[in-house]
Amino acid sequence: MAGFHIDRISEDIKREIISIMRELKDPRISGMLTVVKVDVSNDLSYAKIYISAMEGIEVAKSSVKGLTSAAGYIRKQLGSRLHLRKSPELKFIADDSIAKGMDLFEKIKEISNED
Repeated sequence: MAGFHIDRISEDIKREIISIMRELKDPRISGMLTVVKVDVSNDLSYAKIYISAMEGIEVAKSSVKGLTSAAGYIRKQLGSRLHLRKSPELKFIADDSIAKGMDLFEKIKEISNED
């Protein structure tokens, strides 16, 4: 039963972080960011947020630096928007899954064009 609660909290955090990222004005944060996944610890004290960018892993890494510097603000906003007793400590991680997905899509497209 507790797994459902953590999954629901993870999805809520993901939705709110996407909303908060749109409001941030840091030039390091790209406009084409995606929150791929949110892992929340069992006691809801830590959250790992995986960030991916359409432009590639380098843009995602620079955006993670901007998000890390704004982590206190994001954490405060999460606590107030989700009405959590204790808002989790946030750790942003750059992920290149969108770029890998686009490469895979291009390969599939090439193979289908050959036939």
